[in-house]
Amino acid sequence: MHKLSASLLSAALFLALLTNCTQKEPLQATKWDKLTLSFAGPETAEDAADNPFTDYRLNVVFSKGLKKMLVPGYYAADGNAGESSAAAGNVWKVHFRPDEEGEWIYQVSFRKGANIAVDDDPQAGEPVAFDGEEGKLIVAAGNYQLPDLRAKGRLTYVRERYLQFQETGEYFLKGGADSPEDLLGYADFDGTYKGTAGENRSGEAENKATLHNYAPHAADWKAGDPIWQGGKGKNLIGAINYLASKGMNSIYFLTMNIGGDGKDVWPYTGYDERSRFDCSKLDQWEVVFDHMERKGIMLHIVTQETENEKLLDDGDTGPQRKLYYRELIARFGHHLAVTWNMGEENGPASFSPNGQTTEQQKAMTDYFKTHDPYQNYVVIHTHSHKELRHEMFDRLLGHPSLDGPSIQIGYIGDAHDDTKRWVKNSAEADHPWIVNIDEIGPANRGLDPDDRTDNNQDTVRVAVLWGNLMAGGGGVEWYFGYLNHNNDLGCEDWRSRDRMWNYTKVGLDFFQRYLPFAEMESHDELSGENTYCLAKPGEVYAVFLPLGGEASIDLAGAEGSYSVSWYNPRTGGELQQTDIKTVEGGEVRSLGNPPSEPEKDWAVLVKAGG
Repeated sequence: MHKLSASLLSAALFLALLTNCTQKEPLQATKWDKLTLSFAGPETAEDAADNPFTDYRLNVVFSKGLKKMLVPGYYAADGNAGESSAAAGNVWKVHFRPDEEGEWIYQVSFRKGANIAVDDDPQAGEPVAFDGEEGKLIVAAGNYQLPDLRAKGRLTYVRERYLQFQETGEYFLKGGADSPEDLLGYADFDGTYKGTAGENRSGEAENKATLHNYAPHAADWKAGDPIWQGGKGKNLIGAINYLASKGMNSIYFLTMNIGGDGKDVWPYTGYDERSRFDCSKLDQWEVVFDHMERKGIMLHIVTQETENEKLLDDGDTGPQRKLYYRELIARFGHHLAVTWNMGEENGPASFSPNGQTTEQQKAMTDYFKTHDPYQNYVVIHTHSHKELRHEMFDRLLGHPSLDGPSIQIGYIGDAHDDTKRWVKNSAEADHPWIVNIDEIGPANRGLDPDDRTDNNQDTVRVAVLWGNLMAGGGGVEWYFGYLNHNNDLGCEDWRSRDRMWNYTKVGLDFFQRYLPFAEMESHDELSGENTYCLAKPGEVYAVFLPLGGEASIDLAGAEGSYSVSWYNPRTGGELQQTDIKTVEGGEVRSLGNPPSEPEKDWAVLVKAGG
């Protein structure tokens, strides 16, 4: 027995499917939309003796021609747990995102056996209930409007320095929020509470006794936006609306901080549970994630943190870890922009000596690449010390299932050179990485709020945002520092950094509007001391002046005429010009001084055909 729920279906068709359990006509779907197949299986519960999460396994193979995708499913209680808070029922679900129009077929495997959920043998256990069911899908073109990511398709790793959207071919640069890392420690989610009393450790944000509420964003929720259980979720949905309105496209959040900071986020039915999942809580997470996708925001899913990286299977990819990853993939891997982050501050350090080994890190990334049917982007987050991150990532260069570093830097002046290092070294290892800066130091400040009189936003904008992008990096997310208000664990109001969201959007706009950045590489040697240069030599050059002053460009190896335009990294807008409107190739050329405020940072665009 099956039923289909998808956003494209009319209410009448949905009701027809519910009442006609023998429906054999092809089901209708839309390219890039979320299709949900629901199956009626054995009556069971989250706490049943035969654990429905370990002892049953739902897999569905979707095929079109030679393309086959094995998509894992999950136990869904009554099928409406986000609204009902049900912990029992007979519904299993699978989510599928078709990436091609035309006719697809699906074949269902549903089997029972001890710990079968993490057994990859297709013949393990015994067939039960709806095992063997088959059907067809007719997938039509979609008609989606930006910022909805369904208008762009899936964001994919394509063995280049940037992620790329499958539908449009557009390359992605990210800008977004790294704080609060316990975003999902939210009072409106079922089963969410502080697992133990907070520990206020040196070098970390105060561990509040209360969950997040996000009350400052209540007015950002709009009529028609999603809610659950009669009105829950408005404040978090409003917060996402606000961040999207600032042009941000990524949010970093933990899905498990048991034993770590916050102690308020986990997918399980309890803080001490490791093999049973909270169906209603995870359904409610999905409401939020769906809304993020509609608003054009990547899910940066951080699966663990430094304090708990050995919690599951002592760091191995064993039964507990596989079960956890399978549930994440089955429920959330279908989303069109996903980063799987293997762990915050991962690996051993003097202050965290019991970290995962290189082989354990490789095993984690391998699991995602062999079990996520959508092949989403996989990274590992670093410690802040340069020596530690260099030592760790040197050992991981070239590993085929790791797509990039999620870099934390203690000293923001390292952002540009560190980005260049990993772009260059990963290319030489024949597995190019997307290199992002996802956390900045010093830990007590990170990115200061707007109202701090000595705030560091100008310095951070120059050194980190432009430092990363001008080195060929993939973008940034902002960490808020443990001594600031609205800090890493205590942030309730993203408006506390309103100005920095503006600066970030201005930086991303320059690259997306004016540069073929995916074809350009770092050439700092062409623009002189204390400057950055990203170039496609002979065609286009971007020069960034962190300290303002006079700009120059070495065109000794270039011919022809080049136009010269200026861009303000603080205010953005259209390109500006000075008296020097063109220069000729053949030697080092002065580009002159900025149009105004010559002591501040500026970008210069030099293009062939001037």
